[in-house]
This record gives sequence, C-alpha cells and structure tokens, in this order.
Amino acid sequence: MSIQPGTERGNGMKDLISDIAKALVDPPDQVSVTEIEGGHTVILELSVAKSDMGMVIGKKGRNALALRTILSAAAGKTGKRYVLEIVE
Repeated sequence: MSIQPGTERGNGMKDLISDIAKALVDPPDQVSVTEIEGGHTVILELSVAKSDMGMVIGKKGRNALALRTILSAAAGKTGKRYVLEIVE
C-alpha cells in the first residue's frame, strides 16, 4: 500500500494496520481498527479474535513491535504521532 501526497493519511494508516493484521490472523473478518483522534496524536485500537491475539502480538511481542515500527515509519511526514493499542 502506498500513500499518495495530498490524500487522507488517517485512513491510510488505519487501512495499513488493518491489512497487515488481516494477513496475520485466521478469520480476517474479525479484525477491526478504531481511530481515536486527539490533537497531534492519533490512537489506533486494533481488535482481533481472542484466539488470534497471540498471532498479532507474536513471540516476545515481536509482531506487535513490528506493527508499531511500520506505523511510525509510515506516519513520518503526516505531522501526527500514531499510537497502536492492541485490545481484546
């Protein structure tokens, strides 16, 4: 997924996390990403089925860290700080 200049970046970040999470879990229809915006910070809440929580978090939290790193890199020029929270 590429983000074109001048497009809505908030939806791009939400779609990016959603697409990656759907590739990790078994029932991709149970993945949902909620966006909470406040000032210069945007919180993305990722919700998956309980049985797939381990796949999203990964061993020693490596998958969760990778998701956060990708989100941070993709959000670099948006002027906003993105935070990823994985919720049940």
